[in-house]
Amino acid sequence: MTTIAKRPLLALAVAALGLSAFAQVTYAQEWPTKPVRIITPFPVGGGPDGVARLVADKLSRMWGKSVIVENKPGGNGFIAIDAFKRGATDGHDLIQLDSVHLSAYPHLFKKLPYDPKGDFEPLLPLFKTYFFFAVPTDSKYKTVGDIITDAKANPGKLNYGSWSIGNPVHLGSALFESVTGTEMQHVVYKETTMLYTGVANGELAFALGTNATAGAMQRAGKIRYVGVASPKRVVGFPNVPTVGESGGPAGFEVSGWTAIAAPKGLPKAVTDKIQRDIEKALAEPDVKEKFASFAYEPFPQTRDQFNAYIQTESARFADVVKKAKASLD
Repeated sequence: MTTIAKRPLLALAVAALGLSAFAQVTYAQEWPTKPVRIITPFPVGGGPDGVARLVADKLSRMWGKSVIVENKPGGNGFIAIDAFKRGATDGHDLIQLDSVHLSAYPHLFKKLPYDPKGDFEPLLPLFKTYFFFAVPTDSKYKTVGDIITDAKANPGKLNYGSWSIGNPVHLGSALFESVTGTEMQHVVYKETTMLYTGVANGELAFALGTNATAGAMQRAGKIRYVGVASPKRVVGFPNVPTVGESGGPAGFEVSGWTAIAAPKGLPKAVTDKIQRDIEKALAEPDVKEKFASFAYEPFPQTRDQFNAYIQTESARFADVVKKAKASLD
C-alpha cells in the first residue's frame, strides 16, 4: 500500500479516536444518570461510615442525584465486596475499602473471593489514621517502653487484643513483637466495643486502637494512650508522644486508611470526575471537622501515587504476615 493510500486510513483512525474521546467526555458530563450507591463493609456509626455519609451528601448536591451509603458489615468485608461485584458496572455502584482488603488479605488468604487488582479501580484514599497504644487507666505502664520491659521480663505472659486475625491491630501488634524482640499472647474479641472494654477492665495489658474505635473509652477516662504509632504527634493529641518518644522503637508506625474504588474498566473521564468531586467534598470544612474528631488525617494522593502506595503497603504486610505466621485459610 502506498503512502498516499495509507493516509485516508490514518485519518479515519484519528477521527475514530477523537470520536471515542468525545463520547467519553460527553458520558462523563451526563454521569450519573441515576442514584449512586457507596457500598461499605463498615457498620453504621463508626468513623469510616461517618466520613462516607458526609462525602455522599456532598456528592448528592454536586451531582443532583441521590448518593446512598449502604452498610454491609461482616465476613471480613467479603459481604460488601460480593454486593459490589454483583452491582452496577457503570460507576453507579462504588465501594469503600479498608487497607487490609487491598494490601493484607492477599497474603493472609490462599484464595480470596475477589481479585484485588482485577475487580477494583482504587480512585483515592479518604483518610489515614494512626493507632494509639491504649492501656487501662490504672495500668502500671506509663510508657511504651514500660510495656517492652515487662514483656521481655515475662516472655509469653503479657497479652494484647484485637477483633480478628489479620486486622491492622493484630498485624500492628505482631510487628511490634517482631521489632522489639518480645513474645506476647494475642486475644481475639468478637468486636471493637468488647475489645476496648477488655482493656478498660484490665483483661489485656494493652491494645492498639484508633481514636475512632478506642476514643469513647479514652474520653470516658477508662483507658489511657501511652503512645501513638505515627511519625509525629497526632493533631488533637499533642500530649501523647510517638512510640519512639515513649521508649519504643524509633519510627514505629501502624496506620490504616480507607479508599473509594470504582469498577474496573470505567472510562477515564468518569473515574476522573468521581475522583475530582470526592476531593472537593473532602476539602469542605465540616468534613475536616469530622476528621479532627476521629484523629483522621487527610491523605491526598494522585491515582498513580495511590496505586504505588498500595503496592508498597502490600509488600510491608507480606513481611509482617510472614513473621507473624498468620493465616486465615
